[in-house]
Amino acid sequence: MGFVPTTADLECLLREAALRVTRPRVAVLAAVHEHPHSDTESITGVVREALPKVSHQAVYDVLRALTAAGLLRRIQPMGSLARYEARVGDNHHHLACRSCGVVADVDCAIGTAPCLTASDARGFTIDEAEVIYWGLCPDCTPGTTSP
Repeated sequence: MGFVPTTADLECLLREAALRVTRPRVAVLAAVHEHPHSDTESITGVVREALPKVSHQAVYDVLRALTAAGLLRRIQPMGSLARYEARVGDNHHHLACRSCGVVADVDCAIGTAPCLTASDARGFTIDEAEVIYWGLCPDCTPGTTSP
């Protein structure tokens, strides 16, 4: 878990994104900062600790609004539910465990965004590359221990 902004910081982020500050938006944004790469169900569970009566639909709507505003990033590794993270704007990539499903951030290998060069851009102006490295995490690799 990295830096978790204060409620005042989260409210400021919402205002800077031209979004109304609401308790569900603050709670969802806080949950994603506290639990990066969580799926909607997990985020709903965390949000309900602060707002017990919040609906699944409200959480879905907030996640959609925060993603559209650029405050969250939605990723969906193959065979996995959509997950959300608050690390936006830096075109980083992800590591995914084939066994337990854990997802972790990994910085671009070299260079600046998009970090990769397409063999044929077909006229596109590429500004982002999404890479997921698949394998086994240390907990799922026989004979290794977690760092």
